Amino acid sequence: MANIPSKARVVIVGGGIIGCSVAYHLAKKGWQDIVLLERKRLTSGTTWHAAGLIAQLRATANMTKLARYSQELYGNLEAETGVATGFKRCGSITVALTEHRREEILRQAGMARSFGVDVEEISPQEVKARYEHLNIDGVKAGVWLPKDGQGDPANIALALAKGARNMGARIIENTAVTGLRKQGRSVQGVEWQAEGESGYIEADMVVNCAGMWGHEMGRMAGVNVPLQACEHFYIVTEAIENLTQMPVLRVPDECAYYKEDAGKMLLGAFEPIAKPWAMDGIPKDFEFDQLPEDFEHFEPILEQACARLPMLETAGIHTFFNGPESFTPDDAYHLGLAPELDNFWVAAGFNSIGIQSAGGAGMALAEWMDSGEKPFDLGDVDIARMQPFQGNKQYLFERSKETLGLLYADHYPYRQKATARGIRRSPVHHQLLENGAVMGELAGWERANWFADEGQERAYKYDWQGQNWFNNTAAECRAVRENVGIYDMSSFGKIRVEGRDAVRFINYVAGAECDVEIGKIVYTQFLNNAGGIEADVTITRLSETAYLVVTPAATRLADQVWMQRHVGDYAVVITDVTAAEATLAVMGPNARKLLQAVSPNDFSNAHNPFGTAQEIEIGMGLARVHRVSYVGELGWEVYISADQAGHVFEALWDAGQGMDARLCGMHMMDSCRIEKGFRHFGHDITCEDHVLEAGLGFAVSKTKENFIGRDGVARKREAGLENRMLQFVMEDPSAFLFHNEPILRDGQIVGYLSSGAYGHHLGAAIGLGYVPCAGESAADVLASSYQIEVAGVNMAARASLKPAYDPKSERVKA
Repeated sequence: MANIPSKARVVIVGGGIIGCSVAYHLAKKGWQDIVLLERKRLTSGTTWHAAGLIAQLRATANMTKLARYSQELYGNLEAETGVATGFKRCGSITVALTEHRREEILRQAGMARSFGVDVEEISPQEVKARYEHLNIDGVKAGVWLPKDGQGDPANIALALAKGARNMGARIIENTAVTGLRKQGRSVQGVEWQAEGESGYIEADMVVNCAGMWGHEMGRMAGVNVPLQACEHFYIVTEAIENLTQMPVLRVPDECAYYKEDAGKMLLGAFEPIAKPWAMDGIPKDFEFDQLPEDFEHFEPILEQACARLPMLETAGIHTFFNGPESFTPDDAYHLGLAPELDNFWVAAGFNSIGIQSAGGAGMALAEWMDSGEKPFDLGDVDIARMQPFQGNKQYLFERSKETLGLLYADHYPYRQKATARGIRRSPVHHQLLENGAVMGELAGWERANWFADEGQERAYKYDWQGQNWFNNTAAECRAVRENVGIYDMSSFGKIRVEGRDAVRFINYVAGAECDVEIGKIVYTQFLNNAGGIEADVTITRLSETAYLVVTPAATRLADQVWMQRHVGDYAVVITDVTAAEATLAVMGPNARKLLQAVSPNDFSNAHNPFGTAQEIEIGMGLARVHRVSYVGELGWEVYISADQAGHVFEALWDAGQGMDARLCGMHMMDSCRIEKGFRHFGHDITCEDHVLEAGLGFAVSKTKENFIGRDGVARKREAGLENRMLQFVMEDPSAFLFHNEPILRDGQIVGYLSSGAYGHHLGAAIGLGYVPCAGESAADVLASSYQIEVAGVNMAARASLKPAYDPKSERVKA
C-alpha cells in the first residue's frame, strides 16, 4: 500500500485509546516518523464500549498523578482538536455498606488528601443530598471527589488520534501486524498485512498497545505480556424522565457502579468471580463486537441495584452489554521497556481503567522513550515486575477469574490472592506446612507469612485492625528479639555475576566499593544517573572473578535486566541462580548457639564478623553462611544447595527444639525491619528517591571514580537535601499503619507514609516516610510536632532520624 512507509522511528501497534495516547505524546515531544497500525478500525477492540469513568485517586501517588494528568488533558483536547470528548467533571461518590468498607474509604480519603486530591467524607444524609435517587438504607458513610468525571471513550481516543495526526503522526487502519523481525536484543521492524497486500516497516522502536491482543503480540516478539480477556457486563436503561446529570456512583459492596448519560442510567459490575474469554484466541474478525448475553450471571447484581436505585425497577433496559476487557495477574497495567528486548515497549492490560489511565500512561511512556529514563517511579506498573511463568495461559485463566472482582472487593491490608497458587515452592515448602505455616504469595512464590498454633485455623481473617495472626507474629518477633527464630528466605533473588571483568562491572553498577576481600558482603544500591535507587541489594564476593547479588523476590528480574543493560564491553556472565539454593535465616541472640550445635565451624566475631560469609559443614551437608540481618539481630543467612535443603532444615529444627527456637514468617520480618528503620524497596526507596535523602549515604562510596549515579550523588551532596526519611512511632498503641497515611507536621499535611507495620517489640505501629526539609537542619526537622492521619483521625507520633530500635546496631554485631 502506497501510504505505508518502509521505515519509521517508532511503530505503535494498536489503535485503542492507549495507542492513540502514546502516538499523541510522542508527537508532542517532537518525534517524527511515528506510525500507528490498527488491525481494524480505531477503538474497535475495547475502547469503544468502555464505561468512560474518569477518577483521580489511584493506589499510589504516581498513579494518582497520571490519572489527574488524564483529566486535565481530556478537558483541553476538545479545544485543541475540535473533537467533542464528552468530558465533564460531575464528581463521584463512593459509599460503604459495612464498617470494614467505611474504614477503607476513610483511609482512601486520607490518602487522597496526602496526594493533593480534593476529597470530602460525607454522611449518609449528605450522600442522599448529592444523589437523590439512592436508597441509603445500610449506607455507613460516603466519600465525595468533586473533580472526578466521565467522558466518551471513543471520542477521546479519536481526539488523541487527530491531535497526533495534526503533529505529523501517521495512523493507518485495517492493517494487521503479522510478525516481527529481531536481531539479538533488538526488534528490527514489523511485518504487516492489509487488504491482500503485505510489507515490512523497519523501525527503531516498537510499542505494543494491542490491548487484549497484547499477550499474543508479545509472543511474536518473544516478550512476556501476561494478560487475559474477561467478559465485562453492564446495562443501559431506556431514557428516564427528568433524570439530570448525576455524579458517578460506586457501591463496591454490591459490586456495582452507576453513570448517568444523556438521560439514561448505566449500571456496570465487577462481579466476584469473572468469566475469562477467548482461551483459544480472539476471533480474527473481531471488531466492534460484543459477546453473548449472560443474564443469569448478571442477575444478582441487578437485583441489588434495583433495591439500591429504585428507579431501575420501572426503567426499561435499552442495552444489555457484554464486552471483553483485559486483566493482568495483579490488577495493575503493563507499561515500559520489555525485559527481553532493548527497544520493544509495552502499554497494555488496563484492567477496566484504561480511559482514566490512558492520558497519563501515554505521557509517562513517551517521556521514558524520549529520555531513556523513567520520569518517576513506575514500579507499580513496570512490565519488568512480571515473572516469566505468569504468561502461562492456564495460570492467566485461573487468576483472571479473581482479579476482575478484586477491583471492588475490600482492599484489606495483607490480602492474599486465592487463585493460581502453589506454583513456585521453596525446597522446604512441605516442611514449613507440616509445622503450621500459613502461606502468602509474592511473584508466584509460596512464602510462610506466619505460623499457626496447634488447633488454630490456618487461614487469614482480614480486618483493618489486628488480624487473626497478630499474636502469632508477636510471638515470632519475641523469639527473634529474645532467643532465636528460623525463617525461609529461599524466594529472594540470587544473581551470579562472573567473569574476568566482574570486579570492574560490579563497581560500575553499584554505589558502594565492591572491590573487597573474598567473603566480604557489601550492602549497596544500584543508582540511576540522578542518584535515585533502582535496586537495593547485598553483594557477596565469592571469588576473584565471581559475586552473588541478592535481591528482593519481586525485583529479581528487573535487577538482573538492569545489570544486563549496563554490561557494555565488560566481560561478565550474569545468571539467575535463585532456584539453585535455598536460604534459611537463623536470627536472634541465640543464633550463634544454634549454629554451633549443628556445625563444627567457627561463628565467632574474630572469624566470621558481621558482613562476611564462609563455607561451612552443617548437619551432614554443606552450606555457605552470610552474616547479615534484615531484622536487626545477631544472625546468619544459610545458603544451601536445593538438594540438601530439606536435610539442613531438619538439622536446624531438631537442634532448635531444646532451645525453644521458633519458626517465623514474613510478617515477623516486616515488623522487625521497620522497628530497625530498614528500608523496603518499592515502598520506602524507589528510582525517584535519592539515595542520600533515603538516609543511605553510608552505602555510597565517596572515593570511587566511575559508577552509575556518581554525579547525581555529588550534586545532591553539594546542593543539600530537599527531603529526609523519618521513622514515626505512634503514641497510641491501638493505631494500625500500612502505608500512604498522611504525615502532618505542625498540623499541616507534608507527605505520606511510604510503609507501615506494627512494631511488636516496641508495642506500637511504626511508619517510614519522607518530609520536605529544604534549607533545614536535621534538628530543625525533628523540632516539629508530628501526627499521622489514620482513617480520618490525626494521631500523635514520635519522629526520629535514627531507628527507634538499637540505633547503634550493637545487636547485629554481638
